[in-house]
Amino acid sequence: MSILRIRTFVLLTSLFFLFITENRAQFTTYKTGTLLIDTEGDPVNAHGAGMLYHKGKYYLYGEIKKGTTWLVPDQSWECYRVPASGISVYSSEDLVKWKNEGIALAPTSGNPSSDLDTGNVLERPKVLYNSNTKKFVMWLHIDSKTYSYARAGVAISDSPTGPFTYLSSMRPNGNMARDLTVFQDEDQKAYLFYASEDNKTMQICLLSEDYLSPTTRYKRILIDQHREAPAVFKHQNRYYLITSGTTGWSPNKASYAVADSIFDNWVIKGNPCKGKHADLTFFSQSTFVLTVIGKQNTYLFLADRWDKTNLANSTYVWLPLKMKGQEPVIRWRKRWHIPDN
Repeated sequence: MSILRIRTFVLLTSLFFLFITENRAQFTTYKTGTLLIDTEGDPVNAHGAGMLYHKGKYYLYGEIKKGTTWLVPDQSWECYRVPASGISVYSSEDLVKWKNEGIALAPTSGNPSSDLDTGNVLERPKVLYNSNTKKFVMWLHIDSKTYSYARAGVAISDSPTGPFTYLSSMRPNGNMARDLTVFQDEDQKAYLFYASEDNKTMQICLLSEDYLSPTTRYKRILIDQHREAPAVFKHQNRYYLITSGTTGWSPNKASYAVADSIFDNWVIKGNPCKGKHADLTFFSQSTFVLTVIGKQNTYLFLADRWDKTNLANSTYVWLPLKMKGQEPVIRWRKRWHIPDN
């Protein structure tokens, strides 16, 4: 082979591997704390999100943040708001390439008495699949713009992408419900976790068999701890709950608690985040912990990096959650790959 051919071969080989590397970086690399881009090249708009795995796909549900941010007057905290624009849904087979599936739960407009009115608050949507009823059930925090309503709302659909039909809202067993999440155990029982009592405590409530309403079985936990933004997962038959402090849109130190059963005593252990800026949860706030399907003991920590004066500009912090014995550990990584998590 001539020198020219050798050089041409080396150049083409180098270009090929550069192409592969760049495309791998484009499609499988998380750039933590930045915008997520969907398959159409648009920013993913799904905040306070939850995930559901169903029949080979992950579904991401979140708050649509768009429009001008304003500060609600005469509040005791920085009550920044944008119009409630509904709940989005995205799908992915690999947790990296996200397809925009549209609006899962649409808002209403010009009807302040409606829970879904754009002047109200729709936050932290989480979806479960009920294998008995074959229905997808969404729970979310419903509130007035002044945050005085403090209710949990429920919606239902025949499809993971919706549209979801809104049913009602309630205060479970008469108790306030703000930041919330859901957890489905191996026995298919489902539980609602929510900040309550003006965020002074967290509560857990067993849901009905169809997941559409709270039962009367509930427990107060983290009493007088002032925690919100719950994210729950299970590891080796123990239950873990990650929460944030109550500093509004501003970041603070995360904390985790552990229990041997859902209605057992939850013991506070400390901050799962480690390293620089761990005391501020890497400038973010927890929303969900995903158990990655097909990867043993692999978890994904989802959080929001809020831009409180321009909420539409908020981004995401998604990081691997590793178990060190019985301790969850979340370390900052600027870039990382799903296969390497």
